[in-house]
Amino acid sequence: MKKTAYLIILLCCGYYYSAAQVGIGTTTPDASSILDVESTDKGILIPRLTTAQINAITNPANGLMVYNTDLNEFQFNCGTIATPDWVKTSHNMSVKYSNTNTSTNLNSAAYTNIPIFGSLNWNDDTTLYSVAGNVLTINTTGRYRITANIAYTVPNNGNNSHQRVSVEAQVAINGTPTGSIANTGYVRRANAHNEASLHITEVFNITAGQTISIQTIRGGNSAPANFRSTGTSNIYVERIK
Repeated sequence: MKKTAYLIILLCCGYYYSAAQVGIGTTTPDASSILDVESTDKGILIPRLTTAQINAITNPANGLMVYNTDLNEFQFNCGTIATPDWVKTSHNMSVKYSNTNTSTNLNSAAYTNIPIFGSLNWNDDTTLYSVAGNVLTINTTGRYRITANIAYTVPNNGNNSHQRVSVEAQVAINGTPTGSIANTGYVRRANAHNEASLHITEVFNITAGQTISIQTIRGGNSAPANFRSTGTSNIYVERIK
């Protein structure tokens, strides 16, 4: 009787350890895997859900992966069970706009949002980025890289045409200039030296609902400065984490 009991225990233990790894298409699953799937003519299909269905998943585990049929992208939850954060696996989600305005004065006496959100180049995720006027809203908490390029010119404006102009620019978070400052030094409309450019690259932790804009301010005299021409200035925002 005891021998029979020992035999049953041994068989159960053997089944447990053999079942600890599963091989599909192979009888020798890799020792480091819990599941080893091999095939030369087939793939694996994971659950395919719409965005609404994904958002309706109850308590999704960290690392849970699905295929979003609305976006045609794999996504996984890099957030928590309580606060899911569905991130695409193929590439970072970004948005880019270029200017169409060439008449607004960029050399203002106080920090002012500039109209750089003119023409949409692309928006990988309209649920993540939304624009209204001169402001972009971030709808998901994360870390974002922001790059702004501003090409400006000093127009011929009568008696002010030869004043020195020095435009400064900063990224504004919720309307507050934040981070590094771009400055060209003095530019004036003399001997064809009437054009310059400002460049900013910054990384910020952004909370859902916060806004991003590019603001400029006068760093010298009060002569006007305008975008150089349509499409020569732009802003690029990319979620990196």
